[in-house]
Amino acid sequence: MRVDALKPSRDTLTADRNRKLLRSITYHVFIGVVGFVMLYPILWLVGSSFKGPDEIWTNTAALIPQTFYFENYANGWAGYGGVSFATFFKNSIIYAGLGTIIQVTASAVVAFGFARVQFTGKSFWFAVMMLTLMLPIQVQIIPQYIVFSRLGWLNTFLPLLLPRFGGSAFFIFMIIQFIRGIPIELDEAAQIDGCGKVGIFFRIILPQLQPAVITAAIFAFYWTWDDFLAPLIYLNNPNLYTVSVALRSFADPAAATDWGAIFAMASLSLVPVFVVFVAFQRYLVEGIATTGLHGS
Repeated sequence: MRVDALKPSRDTLTADRNRKLLRSITYHVFIGVVGFVMLYPILWLVGSSFKGPDEIWTNTAALIPQTFYFENYANGWAGYGGVSFATFFKNSIIYAGLGTIIQVTASAVVAFGFARVQFTGKSFWFAVMMLTLMLPIQVQIIPQYIVFSRLGWLNTFLPLLLPRFGGSAFFIFMIIQFIRGIPIELDEAAQIDGCGKVGIFFRIILPQLQPAVITAAIFAFYWTWDDFLAPLIYLNNPNLYTVSVALRSFADPAAATDWGAIFAMASLSLVPVFVVFVAFQRYLVEGIATTGLHGS
């Protein structure tokens, strides 16, 4: 038998390349269409923020306005009731920044306790913590409101920040999975050198928690920045409103609503989230991957 007969023919190789090319084109076209459908609401929001009052509802499907109306951003940034949107952004940054730092720090400490420290009732308290994931937020609102009202903390950021000192059950569980993948021998070696639990956490565990901590911080920032219910319940002073509450307050059912200004400020409210995602995307992927691989 000739060796040439065993080699694929040129027509066969060409057909294989054409099939692979067709599959690649089909795949990328499908992904492009799905991506456009998912991004369309955001693109429409940004495009509508540049439309005039008449064009917003007459040229609804178009993403690019016929005439760019930049006054929407000036009118929106001016705010309402004598409070500019710069104040709302400042309040959101304070709430999201401090809330993220407090929640992630507390979650890392609690996760270290569950993963590395032996104490009485550990399994029971871990089960209680996990059960809180199934507790609807609506069940907590009334008792928390009563407590904070009697303490005189309404219309302050205290009701929004203090509950975060207990950490988040979701972040605690995620960080526990990461810690369990760190060799216990490192802790034992540190103990031999005279290092206590606090030293082990700060010198051994915490430096290796960077991907998990950053992943938790990204999610915490997203959820806190978008939080609407808690600020709406506890904050009544417009000078303390966050961006989410301020956007809702822009709509006035008793008068003409400036939808262009609302769309403009809603578009600006996406900028911090987008910047955080772009800046920490690498850590986000690494954190999710590593926490998914480790466990016991």
